[in-house]
Amino acid sequence: MKINLYKWTRIVASILLFSTTQMPAQKLFTLEDLNFGGTNYHNLQPKNMWFAWWGDQLIETDVEECYTIDAKTGKKDLLFTLDDINKWAKSDNENKIRKLTSASFPYPNMPLVMVNSKRGTLLLDFKKKEMVWKDSVSKGNAYDWAAASKATAYVDNNQLFVADAQHNVHQLTKDGSREIVYGQSVHRNEFGIDKGTFWSPDGMKLAFYRMDQSMVTDYPQVDIFPRSATYEPDKYPMAGMTSHKVTVGIYDLATDKTIYLEAGDPTDRYFTNIAWSPDSKTIYMFELNRDQNDCRLMSYNATTGGRKGELYRETSDKYVEPQHPIVFLPWDNNLFIMQSQKDGFNHLYIYNIKGECVKQLTKGNWVVMDVLGFNQKNKSVIIASNECDPLQRNIYSVDFKTGKRTLLDNGKGVHRASLSVNGTLFFDKYTEPDVPRNIDVVNTQNKKSVRLLTAENPWNEFVVPQYESGCIKAADGVTDLYWRMVKPADFDPTKKYPTVVYVYGGPHAHNVDASWHWASRSWETYMAQKGYICFILDNRGSENRGIAFEQATFHQLGQIEMQDQMKGVDYLRTLPYVDMDRLGVHGWSFGGFMTISLMTNYPDVFKVGVAGGPVIDWKWYEVMYGERYMGTPQNNPEGYAKTSLISKAKNLKGKLQIITGYNDNTVVPQHCLSFLDACIKAGTQPDFFAYPGEEHNMRGHASVHLHERITQYFEDYLK
Repeated sequence: MKINLYKWTRIVASILLFSTTQMPAQKLFTLEDLNFGGTNYHNLQPKNMWFAWWGDQLIETDVEECYTIDAKTGKKDLLFTLDDINKWAKSDNENKIRKLTSASFPYPNMPLVMVNSKRGTLLLDFKKKEMVWKDSVSKGNAYDWAAASKATAYVDNNQLFVADAQHNVHQLTKDGSREIVYGQSVHRNEFGIDKGTFWSPDGMKLAFYRMDQSMVTDYPQVDIFPRSATYEPDKYPMAGMTSHKVTVGIYDLATDKTIYLEAGDPTDRYFTNIAWSPDSKTIYMFELNRDQNDCRLMSYNATTGGRKGELYRETSDKYVEPQHPIVFLPWDNNLFIMQSQKDGFNHLYIYNIKGECVKQLTKGNWVVMDVLGFNQKNKSVIIASNECDPLQRNIYSVDFKTGKRTLLDNGKGVHRASLSVNGTLFFDKYTEPDVPRNIDVVNTQNKKSVRLLTAENPWNEFVVPQYESGCIKAADGVTDLYWRMVKPADFDPTKKYPTVVYVYGGPHAHNVDASWHWASRSWETYMAQKGYICFILDNRGSENRGIAFEQATFHQLGQIEMQDQMKGVDYLRTLPYVDMDRLGVHGWSFGGFMTISLMTNYPDVFKVGVAGGPVIDWKWYEVMYGERYMGTPQNNPEGYAKTSLISKAKNLKGKLQIITGYNDNTVVPQHCLSFLDACIKAGTQPDFFAYPGEEHNMRGHASVHLHERITQYFEDYLK
C-alpha cells in the first residue's frame, strides 16, 4: 500500500493553517513562550489528554479525576477523584497524591488503580474504596514493579534489592559501587537499552545487569559549586580504549538465590535486548562482538543460567544494530517476532523457539518503526511504519496468516498510538503540518474511530511564521532528501533574508516529518520572527530511511553528511530571497560537529556558526556509539584523521561560537577545549561559552538563556 499524500513540493505555509478571516494576530513570541524551559511554554502547547488502559476499557487520567470513556460514543463517566484517592489512602498532608495523570490499571479484570506518592507506590481498590497494597521500601528510588507478584526491584546506595509483596526486603548484592554497577542501564544506553532490571512474566525471577567498570578510565569532571571545587569523575570508555564488562544475573524470589548466565567471557562484548519466554523458564538476549558486526540471539535456562542455544546470527561488513527485544505471539508461545534490517529495511520476521525462520511478516522499501502490540481476537500485529510516506508515521494492522496490511488511521501525519490489553482498541494522538493535535480512539477490527479531542491552535493570537517542506536530491544524485524551511510571517520574495542552516545529521534522529509545522523547533519560529529564514535538511545517515541510507556514512562520519548539506546550500542559492552573503549554521551535539565541519571545510560559504556540545575528534567519544560508526583509531586511522576537526582549526574564517555544558558527560569538554587550543596555535578566533553544572543539554530555564545567547550571536554577526 502506497499513499503519496505529500508530494515533493510539500509547500504548506502556516498562514493557510487557520482561517484568514479571523482578526489579525498581533502578539510576538518570546523565548519564555517558545522554549521548553520558559515560564509560558506550557500555555502555548496544543491541548492534550492523558490515558491509561484498564484491560480494554479506556480511562482518561486527568489531574484531579479519572473517567471511563465509551469507545463507541466518546462519552465520559467519572470513575473517581483525587480527593477520593487520598481519602481511601488515608494520606496525610505531607504524603498526599498530587495528581492522577500517571495513574495506571495493572490488572485488566480487577478494579485496582496504581498511583504514586512521596512514600511510595500505592494500589487501591476503587470499588471497595480502600488501599490494598503499598510499596514502602524503595525510598523514592527508581524501581521496577512486577504486577504478577507485587515484588519491587530497586537500587539503594549502589546495591540491588527486591522487596516482595509482604515487604520482606532481599538484598541481592553487597559489592555495588560506582565501579560495580547493578540494576541500571549499561553500554551507555546504546542498543535500545534504557533500564537494568527485567521481571519474568510470572514476577518470580528478576534478570538484572551487573557492570564492572573498574577498568574504565575516569574522565575528570569537577563540581565548582562547593567552597573548594570537588572532583566528581565519570567512567568514560573512549573509542579504542578499555571498555567495561557486563554480566547478567537472575534472582529467584522463590529460592532467594542468584545465578549468572553462562554467556562466557564478557570482555569486549555487548549484551542487550533481554526478553523472557512466556513460561518464565527461558531468557533471551542479543550478543554483539566489540566490532558490532556479528550479532547472535542466544537463549539461556533461567533456573541454571546454562546456555541453551543460538537461535539467530546476523553479520555485516559494516555493523548490525539490534534495537528491539524479541516479542512472543500471545496465541502461540512457540513463535516470536524479531526485528531486523537484513533485507535493507527494518522489518518483522517470525521465528520459532528452535531458531527456524517461519516467515518474513512485513516487506517493502519502508521501515517498521514500532510494534505496538497484538489484536488477539483476529491474530494480527499492530505496527507503526512509514509505508504511507517517508515523512509520516502511521498505524497498520498486519494479518499474521497472510501478511496483509490494513491502514488503521487517516493516512496522514505522525501518529502515536497505545493499544488496549487485548488489542481491540487504541488511542491515537496525531498531528499533521496543519493540525496541532487530534486524539481518536480507534477500533482495530472495523477501523471505526471516535474523536476525543481536536486541539485548538494555541498560537492563534500570535504572529506565526510560514512553514514549508520539500525534497531535493542527495549528493549521489539519486537519493531523496527532505527539508523544512521557516520564513518570516511577512515574507516578501523580492527581499533578501539572512538564512541559518540548522543541522543535526547524525544517526537515530531526524528533523523533518509531517507533524505540526513540519516538526519545526521553536527556536526557528523565534528566528523567523526576527527576520531570518531557517533551513533544515535530513542528510544521509539520519534515521527511518533504510540501512543503505543510514550506513552511507560508515567509517567517515561527517563527510557524506556535509556533501548532502552542501546540496541543500546549492538549493538555497537558487532562491533569490536567500542572501548567500549572510548564511549561518547552527547545531548541537552531532549537529555541533557538523556546524564546525561545515565552517572549516567550507569557510567561504558560512559567515557565522554556533556549535553546541560539538564532537571534535571521534577518538574522544565513547566506545559503543563511536566504534559502531567509526571503528577504532587503531583500525581506521584514515577515517579518524579525515573526520577530526583539530587540523581544520586553521581554516576558520567566519565568526564561530562554541557552547558546552561545563560538566558534559556525553561529549566531554575535552573536545571543545582541544579545538580552542588548536585555534590558539593556528591564530584563529572562535568565541566560547560554558554553562557551569550543566551536562550535554541545558536543563530548565538555562535553556532559555542558551537560546537567547544563540540568537544574539546571529543578531550581532549575521544580520
